Amino acid sequence: MDPTSTTYGTPAALSVLIFLAAGTLAFAMMVGVRAREAVRRRAARITFADDGDAAGRRTLRYSGLRAAQKLVEYTTKHYASVDTKDMKVLRERLMRAGIYDPRGAAIFFLSRVGLAVGAAIAAFLALPSFGFEGKTSFWVLMLASGLLGYLAPSIVVDRMIAKKRREHQMGFPDFMDLLVVCADAGLSMEASLDRVARELTESYPSLTANIHMTNLEIRAGRTMTESLEHFGDRVGLEEARSFATLIQQSEELGSSIGDALRVYSDDMRHKRLSRAEEKAYSLPAKLAVPMMVCIFPTLFVVILLPVIVRVVTHNW
Repeated sequence: MDPTSTTYGTPAALSVLIFLAAGTLAFAMMVGVRAREAVRRRAARITFADDGDAAGRRTLRYSGLRAAQKLVEYTTKHYASVDTKDMKVLRERLMRAGIYDPRGAAIFFLSRVGLAVGAAIAAFLALPSFGFEGKTSFWVLMLASGLLGYLAPSIVVDRMIAKKRREHQMGFPDFMDLLVVCADAGLSMEASLDRVARELTESYPSLTANIHMTNLEIRAGRTMTESLEHFGDRVGLEEARSFATLIQQSEELGSSIGDALRVYSDDMRHKRLSRAEEKAYSLPAKLAVPMMVCIFPTLFVVILLPVIVRVVTHNW
């Protein structure tokens, strides 16, 4: 071995080792500085968020929201333990109106009380400016305002139920037609419901939501008959309850579900056509009053005005 190569090889290897050690030390210091900077920035953001939350908690708006939230939670716990007939009817009405929030009953009663008190106070403050102060009619109008505020939530829920019911009536024949198509294609009832729900999303959102809940109940372990019965209760249509009975009888008797769906779909289509014809036939009777009030007086004026003018001016 050449001693010269050994002499020159040792310093080169030592230089490489020194360079690697220095690079490793510099990289470790850089990583440590970056980590400390990241921790400092996160701590600053957390401190700023805590300051913002603390400042927000001192505001009147935050206190009011917290008080309202606690009141709703307390009322929800109270009415959740009540299982009377009236509460069952109320929950069913809210469900048919499209309100599925478990706090719906509590919010309903709180809005009743709040609107009744608010309307009575508003009438108490506003009626004196119209000259009703100190009269019997003042107290009557104030009580009437409170009663109207008390009944307002129920009226709103009834209007929501009527709107949802019209949508369900319009969409149920289409729902049955699509079910027939899916049954003819060989899909199971659960797969057919899922497919129909995706097809009706844009046209009938409320009916689609109820179909989707029926699918979830089936997947959770309920039988098809129970899920469809709950679907009929939520929708609030006699046609939906009859549909649940039809599926149950078809399963019990072992008959073809596709044939039963086809016959029932034709029946639903005829019912929708009958409702449209009923509305068309009732239109003349509904137009009688507007015509008598608005059109006939105008015709009488146009016809009799020349005669009246001739009689007044004696121009025969």
